Amino acid sequence: MQLGVNIDHVATIREARKIDIPDPVLAAQICLRAGCDSVVCHLREDRRHINDDDLKNLRKIVKTKLNLEMACLEEIVDIAVKVKPEQATLVPERRQEVTTEGGLDVAANLPAIKKVVQRLNSAGIETSLFIDPDKSQIQAAAETGVKCIELHTGEYANAKGAKQAQLRLENLIQSAKFAKSAGLDVFAGHGLNYQNVKEVVKIKEIEELNIGHSIIARAVFVGLENAVKEMICLLAVG
Repeated sequence: MQLGVNIDHVATIREARKIDIPDPVLAAQICLRAGCDSVVCHLREDRRHINDDDLKNLRKIVKTKLNLEMACLEEIVDIAVKVKPEQATLVPERRQEVTTEGGLDVAANLPAIKKVVQRLNSAGIETSLFIDPDKSQIQAAAETGVKCIELHTGEYANAKGAKQAQLRLENLIQSAKFAKSAGLDVFAGHGLNYQNVKEVVKIKEIEELNIGHSIIARAVFVGLENAVKEMICLLAVG
């Protein structure tokens, strides 16, 4: 199973002081050296962490896969088309949220999302949709023309108690199977850490996990390279 490391929270620490350290581009280089398969960043409309210069510089140094998380906003789509990451992952975005709170409602916004997907695909950018593990959303995603989706694992990660966690894990399993049967490549992410990821890596339909906060948090104690390597070892078990 492949690992994409989200380096947004390196930029979050930088923006706490509005200075130039720590550098998320340097963080990306360390993650790649540690063996991750892709670098993930989210260029938000309010530029609360990753900014335009970060994205441009990441494009210069990432030679594997740069995965740009982005809202369906014309300004951001224009930037993506110019920068040309290998992948763009469309996500919902609200200014008030601390982090992404759920999956993109593809079913309710199909025409608009399909238009963005077509534009990104035409620019040679593989497009993914970050959606809840819900059959209606997976079906709608398949109608947009994407080849892959990322299942939102937040509900599983935030489960209270073993019974709820097991129920939500089973939903992830069934959703991954359903998406695969619909011809979609399946990725997953959000809220995954060094403990709860152990069950997710057993889901054979999932090809890639995108993880950020827990890796950056772990890096405070063991260093970023070690934190990435530890997560890679956990994913290798699946």
